[in-house]
Amino acid sequence: MAPARPLIGIPADRRMVGAHPFHMVGEKYALAVMGAAGAAPLLIPALAEELGFDELLERLDGLLFTGSPSNVEPHQYQGPPSAPGTLHDPARDATTLPLIRKAVQAGVPVFGICRGFQEMNVAFGGTLHQKLHEVPGHLDHRDDDSQPLEVQYGPAHEVTLEPGGVLRGLAPGDRVRVNSLHNQGIDRLGSGLAVEARAPDGVIEAFRVRAARGFALAVQWHPEWRVMSHPFSQALFAAFGQASRERAQSR
Repeated sequence: MAPARPLIGIPADRRMVGAHPFHMVGEKYALAVMGAAGAAPLLIPALAEELGFDELLERLDGLLFTGSPSNVEPHQYQGPPSAPGTLHDPARDATTLPLIRKAVQAGVPVFGICRGFQEMNVAFGGTLHQKLHEVPGHLDHRDDDSQPLEVQYGPAHEVTLEPGGVLRGLAPGDRVRVNSLHNQGIDRLGSGLAVEARAPDGVIEAFRVRAARGFALAVQWHPEWRVMSHPFSQALFAAFGQASRERAQSR
């Protein structure tokens, strides 16, 4: 009998569909967890402390914090008010921000992507630029949503990987090309985080949690997109899956 796959939780967005709230996760993230991480995905509703964080973490082998159309509310990092019309998800913020801190403390492997990358930075006391393209000296990291998905998620720029980092150990060289679909970015890096990769304009594109007992990494780009067609993305998810598998075996 094959050993059970590790169980990786994926916190959901809370979105209104008609008059009713739904809790949703993008299919591409669940497929990447199954295909590249070799794990079983479990969708976690954005119900904040009602979930019982400690009990939940006892049952999970890993946590994936995904991208989303919404942004972290600025009051979470003492930022200025958002521009009118900015999509927020306070229910997700109330779930993910404390869950990130508790998961790292408990030694649960965590992996953040895009919004998840920004959430992890905020959870450790960091701040964000809300409109990175308006900050002098920075590139426009946004995608063109008028283009087909294949173009939006296509390679946009290189990132330089820090020597001795987790990503450098997974990559064939010191640079990899990544996609770019974000308008927000790190302003101040959170406490206890170490830079793993930077864009050509110096923007932090990946970091790890220095003191984490297990895998605790976040990237600004989207490695889940067609992950099985991209060796570096596949290696990244495989490393996350292996860390989750080791936690499952240790329990």
